[in-house]
Amino acid sequence: MKILVTGSKGQLGQAVVEQLKTKKQYEIYSFGKDDFDITNETMVNNIITSVKPDWILHCAAYTNVEAAEDEGKELNWEINVVGSANIAKLAKANGAKLIYISTDYVFDGTNDKHYEVEDSTNPINEYGRAKLAGEKEVLQHCPNAYIIRTSWVFGENGHNFVYTMLKLSKKMDKLKVVNDQYGRPTYAPDLAAFMIYLVDNNSISPGIYHFSNENECTWYEFATEILKDKNVVVEPCTSDEFPQKAARPKHSVLSLEKVKSVGFEIPTWQNALSRFLQNVEQY
Repeated sequence: MKILVTGSKGQLGQAVVEQLKTKKQYEIYSFGKDDFDITNETMVNNIITSVKPDWILHCAAYTNVEAAEDEGKELNWEINVVGSANIAKLAKANGAKLIYISTDYVFDGTNDKHYEVEDSTNPINEYGRAKLAGEKEVLQHCPNAYIIRTSWVFGENGHNFVYTMLKLSKKMDKLKVVNDQYGRPTYAPDLAAFMIYLVDNNSISPGIYHFSNENECTWYEFATEILKDKNVVVEPCTSDEFPQKAARPKHSVLSLEKVKSVGFEIPTWQNALSRFLQNVEQY
């Protein structure tokens, strides 16, 4: 079986490729942004038509939430909407199954319960608007696609909140972290494992899924756990004390029930963080 991975040099893409390589039954075709410009429809057509993959795991994305508000707004749209539409069109034309990665930022965060897959969307920043538009393009051109919304992703490869906290703890003896935004951290290798689970069990129905690690927290609570063995004081603060260009949902906790219903066991974020920290002991 042939599997094509986009964004293979990114945080999630690297985790996907690493796990796929352990499975001998799959022939892997992985592409980073330097050798696969998903916004170029001709290039997308040439590569997908040449490979003729059975599955496309679409990990490529523009993820700079702050820059998407202004200087990165056009690129955000080109990659997350136009690029995803190109991938979906060619997936459909070549009979490939498609997994598209989306975000909790498609929601406005006003729901104090867990967001279900069928709940109304209402993004409040440019990144969320582009990812939602990408979802719609994918489903328009490839109705049997799998869409996985995720949140607060961290992994060994790439920039993320965990690395930021670890680096700051080396320079400062006190940190303030927002305590009024709630969500679920997601360990990239665990998300990759669920994606490959869908491939391994290809009788699972397509549609929208929400995936993150089990348990919820605030950024402050997440930071406290990250730095519990470090000589640094972590203090809670409000979002108003750290104004940002992009508005963030206050409560974007995703319901994991649909993922659980297809038999996938989800580790807690505390367990995931422990595994991550063991892999980056230099910090």
